[in-house]
Amino acid sequence: MISTNDFHTGLTIELDGEVYTVVDFQHVKPGKGSAFVRSKLKNVKTGYVMERTFRAGEKLPRAHIDYREMQYLYSSGDENHFMDTSTYEQLILSDETLGDGKKYLKENMVIGVQMYEGAPIGVELPNFVELAVVQTDPGLRGDTATGGSKPATLETGAIVQVPLFVNIGDVIRVDTRTGQYLERV
Repeated sequence: MISTNDFHTGLTIELDGEVYTVVDFQHVKPGKGSAFVRSKLKNVKTGYVMERTFRAGEKLPRAHIDYREMQYLYSSGDENHFMDTSTYEQLILSDETLGDGKKYLKENMVIGVQMYEGAPIGVELPNFVELAVVQTDPGLRGDTATGGSKPATLETGAIVQVPLFVNIGDVIRVDTRTGQYLERV
């Protein structure tokens, strides 16, 4: 059990049978009445962010989440196969569990899998990935002065807005948190 007075960003708690991460919190002590803690909680499975107010000192169960490094092997249908890098056990995750991270996965990529009570609840991708451009419109000479962008399809199927000078076959670095082009490699 953890007190609401001990909240800090990144703390994981159990609430109404779900696992939440504390995104933001504020301890409020009004001049009249008792103190309370106003917080923003993010559901680990769905990503939904909600605001919740607790009495100061209220006790909540703490959720212990384990992180295991796993290597992405392959995908078949809506199932994605991973291997634990330390025990060589294989694990199958659904597209729903991976969420938007699915479009940045390459074979043999090592990611972090969040485990709660022995079951996978989410994944943690590297912040940046390097992917090859497989389809994009050619940039026209003189278009670079406008600073425009164009859509490019990457080797994993993700579509990213890139500058006009990026061509088919170029390898680019993409931020997996925002889905934005960073630089050409």
